[in-house]
Amino acid sequence: MSDGVNDNVDNLDWRLPDPYGVASVPWRGLHVCVVGARVVGISAAYALLDLGARVVLCDRYEDAETAARSIPVAERGATLRLGDDKTLPEGCELLVVVPGIPPNAEIVAAARAAEIPVWGDAELAWRLRKPLPDGSFAPWLGLTGTNGKTTAVRMLAEMLTAAGKRAIACGNVGFPLVDAVLAEDPYEVLAIELSSYQLYWSESLSLLAAAVLNIAPDHLDWHGSMDEYIKAKAKIYERCQIACVYNVADKVTEHMVEEADVVEGCRAIGFTLGAPGLSMLGVVDGILADRAFIEDRKTSAAELGTIYDVEPHAPHNIANALAAGALARAYGVPVEAVRDGLRNFRPDPHRIQFIAVLDGVDYVDDSKATNTHAAAASLAAYEHIVWIAGGLAKGAEFDDLVEKAAKRLRGVVLLGQDRAVIAKSLAAKAPDVPVTDIGGADTGLDASAAIDLILDAAAELAQRGDTVLLAPACASMDMFVSYNQRGDMFAEAVRARKAARG
Repeated sequence: MSDGVNDNVDNLDWRLPDPYGVASVPWRGLHVCVVGARVVGISAAYALLDLGARVVLCDRYEDAETAARSIPVAERGATLRLGDDKTLPEGCELLVVVPGIPPNAEIVAAARAAEIPVWGDAELAWRLRKPLPDGSFAPWLGLTGTNGKTTAVRMLAEMLTAAGKRAIACGNVGFPLVDAVLAEDPYEVLAIELSSYQLYWSESLSLLAAAVLNIAPDHLDWHGSMDEYIKAKAKIYERCQIACVYNVADKVTEHMVEEADVVEGCRAIGFTLGAPGLSMLGVVDGILADRAFIEDRKTSAAELGTIYDVEPHAPHNIANALAAGALARAYGVPVEAVRDGLRNFRPDPHRIQFIAVLDGVDYVDDSKATNTHAAAASLAAYEHIVWIAGGLAKGAEFDDLVEKAAKRLRGVVLLGQDRAVIAKSLAAKAPDVPVTDIGGADTGLDASAAIDLILDAAAELAQRGDTVLLAPACASMDMFVSYNQRGDMFAEAVRARKAARG
């Protein structure tokens, strides 16, 4: 890894060799099967049809909703095969899979047996990139990690925009990467959230700068093991050009950087909630400090803003801001744009979102905390907590989480399918903390009734000055459509109670 400095994006040259670009693939007439008729798959199918490829779009479902999404693609020339995502179409030369398709899927096995390439949407987008008017390619700034990706990538997009660049947050954040690279009005730079699924299905990405925020057990059922999960995440650093950004507090991310095969001159850049060392970003007396992207970094630091420019300024969110800031600075964004981007950023709902004060108690919605790592970050942000937890545990264990949070817990309200797993950890690691079990779908409880019971129980446990925190550490689908619905129902019920009190 190099220790050079990049202070000005205008001095950089993106005219790197592009052996995997659109010109190198004979798209016209190519037989491509796209698996997954959702947003990403539909985007990929349209793009391939526009290039003259012969597209088969398949999906395991054949319900009315799937058909409604797919029929317009068929009208453009694709062949639909709904209700069958297992069989490889005859003559297929390329298989494009949406992120959720697992490595052991039958259609993937068939493609590999036939030595047919299998790409995800990120790989497809990389190969579909179009040159900008000056002949360069829009740089990719990528983020991954177990938690915080969406928040950090949106912070990054705000920083780039504040620097006057035409930029967008895309990828796993919601806007398809394929649409971003093929936009009629081209983007100058992309802020990209990449999931472990997307990275698994990639093979030639070469990002300008990449960051891994953190690593904790997640999606192990898909990847098969923690080692495979880490291996997939680490692919974001491969062929990286300017900076590999890692979390000083998470040695796994640092090891990923050490093992990465990068472009000569690429630098390792750390971020930390403590004082930054050389080639790091960190915090000094509440100031976000950059000792990585300045000339005199051995003896000084640049001020990027303060922790109060970060909303909310919980520790894990400050870490998100530092990672985003490192990527922005690697691209050449001035310090003022990092600060202004943070000030302009507004967090998405259900991410440590303050809802209201009822009877002197704060109510906070962090329904997005669907695993133990995310919940731990939320629990660390408050002093006295009534914790609302439970749902689908996805095989997670809770002893460490409970042990670390025990002194902060005023009480716990449990719900959902795997609430007993959390209850067992509470009995072992926080036996003096009162617990209310309101039940789950197995006890005949529906979502609406669950929310009312949660708030009743939380009100009984909370004292003035406490925080009632919805940070379930579990997925929601046992009782709710999504974590969004779970958070929406919680927030709406809290606001209704607030309104009823006048």
